[in-house]
Amino acid sequence: MNILVQPLNTEEQLLVEEWLKEQQISFERSETHFTEAQLTSIERGIEQANNGLLKPYTEVRKKHVQFANLMKLLLTSLLLVYFMTTTAQEVVPETPLDTIVLSEVIVKAQRKTQYTDKASFTFEKKAVEQARYAKDLLRSLPNLHLNPVTNQIATLKRGTLLVLVNGVEATDLQIRGIAPQNVARIDYYDIPPARWSNRADTVVDIITRSAEEGYSVGVDALSALTTGFVDASAYGNYTKGKHTLGVEYKLEFRNYNDRHYEEHSDYELSGVRYANDQQSKSGFSYNAHNASVRYSAVVPQNYNFQVKAGMELLNRSAHSNGINLFTQGTTISHHTLSGKSHDHWLRPKVDLYFSKKLGKRDELSVNAVGSYYNTTKENLSKEWETATQQNVYDDDMDLKVKQRGWVGEVAHTHQFDIGKLNSGYRISSTFIDNDLRNLAGTSAYDVTYTNQYLYTEFVGKKANFMYRASAGLTHTHNRSAENTFTEWVFTPKVVLGYELANNQSLRLTSYYVPRSPRSAELSSNIAQQAPNILETGNPYLKSQHIFWTGLSYAFNNEYTDFNLQPFYKNTQRVITDIYIKDPVRNGILSTYENSKYHEEFGFSLDGTFKPLRNDLFVFSANIAPTRETLVTDAGLRARNDYIDNNLSLTFTYKDLRVDYSFNFPIYYIDGNTMSTYENNNDIFIEYQLGSWTLKGGVFWLGMPSEYKMKSSYEGLVNQHSYTHIENNRNMLVFGVSYDFSKGKNNSIDKNLNNDTAPAAQF
Repeated sequence: MNILVQPLNTEEQLLVEEWLKEQQISFERSETHFTEAQLTSIERGIEQANNGLLKPYTEVRKKHVQFANLMKLLLTSLLLVYFMTTTAQEVVPETPLDTIVLSEVIVKAQRKTQYTDKASFTFEKKAVEQARYAKDLLRSLPNLHLNPVTNQIATLKRGTLLVLVNGVEATDLQIRGIAPQNVARIDYYDIPPARWSNRADTVVDIITRSAEEGYSVGVDALSALTTGFVDASAYGNYTKGKHTLGVEYKLEFRNYNDRHYEEHSDYELSGVRYANDQQSKSGFSYNAHNASVRYSAVVPQNYNFQVKAGMELLNRSAHSNGINLFTQGTTISHHTLSGKSHDHWLRPKVDLYFSKKLGKRDELSVNAVGSYYNTTKENLSKEWETATQQNVYDDDMDLKVKQRGWVGEVAHTHQFDIGKLNSGYRISSTFIDNDLRNLAGTSAYDVTYTNQYLYTEFVGKKANFMYRASAGLTHTHNRSAENTFTEWVFTPKVVLGYELANNQSLRLTSYYVPRSPRSAELSSNIAQQAPNILETGNPYLKSQHIFWTGLSYAFNNEYTDFNLQPFYKNTQRVITDIYIKDPVRNGILSTYENSKYHEEFGFSLDGTFKPLRNDLFVFSANIAPTRETLVTDAGLRARNDYIDNNLSLTFTYKDLRVDYSFNFPIYYIDGNTMSTYENNNDIFIEYQLGSWTLKGGVFWLGMPSEYKMKSSYEGLVNQHSYTHIENNRNMLVFGVSYDFSKGKNNSIDKNLNNDTAPAAQF
């Protein structure tokens, strides 16, 4: 027996098709036929899915009984199929028809459906009506929240978040340009697929509905009353036929004058004990501009084309004045400190993308990205004896950097009956040419970084068992005047999942990946850090190798949605900063090495709790007790126990939303030091008036922003420092935004997303 499914509308069709894809059931867009075996599998899958996208037939039957007179015509054929394929108490005669036509399929958008490496979220009508744009839906996900200071969506966990729209890497303004009613679902990848695994720890993909002609515009501004703090942005999108044009602009402005720094360090040279006790007050300012324009042409089920051109501009400066109580043996002298810096860079960027459907089962995608940095930096750092005015050091640095980067990727997808195969190749190259003048003299430093990544991945599901297996080869080639490093590394990943019940699942994940050193870690440029202490990079660094495995248990119901995950991480040849003796200058050199390993194990618990079973009050948290151990190449050992945490409380009532977020700062091992994450204690209020939103809040309530550091083990240099920015204490902010849309947005379905390396810092 075959059953013909004809969804009511585009939304329902998208949901039906997506579910069928996940089950590896072939279908046609116009009509979908199921065999008896497939129908049985569908029924079982719906029942076992985590409140699946399709409403269980049992619930449909109940609603039929409850509203028989109202829904008789709509559900008669569905009930007939239900009674024929299940053991019911009522006796239903068999139909002589070979095919039963379902004129309607009742689709219920449930909150969450868990798959092997992702969770799919859909949204009820009330949530859509309360949202201003897609960003509001995004921030409602259990593991995501809005950082009010940056106005960016972030994860409760530490790590990099990549946001996509139909597979395209999207900016914050692009997300705001999507009306909430145009969001079909949001896919949350806590285990990124192979093509994104080297770029992010978490991936979120906003899936929109079919494109229609229309436009959207918006502006946003947020400013502090007593502090130089301004965030402003504007965007516009217009769609006509297969063509879409979008523009956006973003401004960040900061001007702080009340940052305080305290540091103590001590070390020994030639049997003499030295110590520095520094105190300084500083200020900094910057203005960052980001503008872009994009054009796309989309023919559904045929091809996608997009070109995006952008320009980034940064101007930044800083100044400081302070004192240093300098101890040499038994002699104590008073020093004066002074510093100022200014840097500027300009970055044009072009991003080209094209994809083509090759029949019903294949798709080929190509992506090319190019950028160019032109950077200038001036830095003057001085220390002198207060009484005699004699210089201790005078570091006058002038740096000019030209940096070119490009990324190319080609990928192919094939849909089998039993699963999907994704394969691709990506290459990226960065060329850096800089001229430096400082206390070490003048130098011209050239370096080239090249990475290649070849990968293939298969994703499938059978009954309650879900799996994903990928294999890749990563090639690293770093070349400088001092050294050339080349290596090939096999990079496998395995994800195994099992559905325990309608709202529970288990997933086992293991992967092995390399990580190349950053440009600053490889640079041979020299700068002054303190009296007798210089800092430089290490061009002889090798890539670090990371092994990670974890077992995840997920559970959700009307009260809670959480994930419990014990994990283990081991980084071989971990890149760490160290202090070594500098016999050439009779001092100490701060540089980098490949230490033996860095090991972490513990468990994380993250999710949300809704005591009233709705969004009126929502408590979100990530808590991760962890033990970490670092062993240096010389055998020095550092051990640290901490409980990482991020906590938030949200109140939503009609057009009013209140967010409160806070954390308890903890120390984590960062090479030869242990550092703390930035503290937060923020309250933020938003009130929606039609297309307008009024907002305000207090950042760092009752405290300044704080940053602490201390030595992680007994080494050549032992130190601790404390930085606090008083400008941030009780920072009162107010803002307004306007967003308006008409019609629907045309979003390109882009599967490849790349970017060139960030600006080099030396």
